[in-house]
Amino acid sequence: MQRPPMHLGLHHVALRVPDMAKARFFYVDLLGYEVEWEPDDESVYLTTGVDNLALHLGTIDTDHQRLDHMGIIVQSAEAVQQWEDFLKEHGIVIAQATKTHRDGATSCYVYDPVGTLVQFIHHPPISPNLGTLRS
Repeated sequence: MQRPPMHLGLHHVALRVPDMAKARFFYVDLLGYEVEWEPDDESVYLTTGVDNLALHLGTIDTDHQRLDHMGIIVQSAEAVQQWEDFLKEHGIVIAQATKTHRDGATSCYVYDPVGTLVQFIHHPPISPNLGTLRS
């Protein structure tokens, strides 16, 4: 059996959040996501126009799958530092300051309101391609 046509990459993540207001503030007010669909008080679907982030109200405990981290791609290495500075000004905990990796990518890590590790990353092979999708 042959592999199907190549997929388009990871552009959807769903997170379980215990406080919807705090999660919405972080992702909508600070990161700039737009509300795409809000079917009820326990779910909201967000987008930047090239991805989909679902927030679902629920408890976080050891019986549920945990996410290691999710990456938000930015256009340049400088943009990574700008995001770190902006989020630090708003009291967001920086897990790892901006650094350049061995593969040439630049990233920093922050924690969202429920402790999900969020990476801001400039990855030279794909960042420019995704940037053209939003123009």
